[in-house]
Amino acid sequence: MTRESSGVHRARRPMKAVALDGLTEVADLVDGVRRRDLDPGDRIIIATKNSVYSLTACANGFFVVSGGWFEREGEGRARVEVRGCTAGGHAIFTDHIAAKGLFMEFADGLRTTRIRSVRLIPVGKNGS
Repeated sequence: MTRESSGVHRARRPMKAVALDGLTEVADLVDGVRRRDLDPGDRIIIATKNSVYSLTACANGFFVVSGGWFEREGEGRARVEVRGCTAGGHAIFTDHIAAKGLFMEFADGLRTTRIRSVRLIPVGKNGS
């Protein structure tokens, strides 16, 4: 006799709650590319578990993105807004565009797989 799944699953390890002030302290320690570090034209190359993305900063806070999901879905280059980065939950580090070990989230809710590496190419070094 087999039992039907209830749809409820126990976490293997209990989730540890983190207070909001604890998250803000952690955000200051996270190494990565922050909004305040970018000038229009700067490029960020982000390698995730499954993809590689190229983002170019625009003057209005948006980015021109290519690669990864956008390329696979036939979007090509797209103008997007980046919400920030998450550690896998719902809390978003809004000042972070990309940081190793986190997940980048776009304004439409699309979230990348875990970021493995981030490279910032300032506008003066990419020939623009």
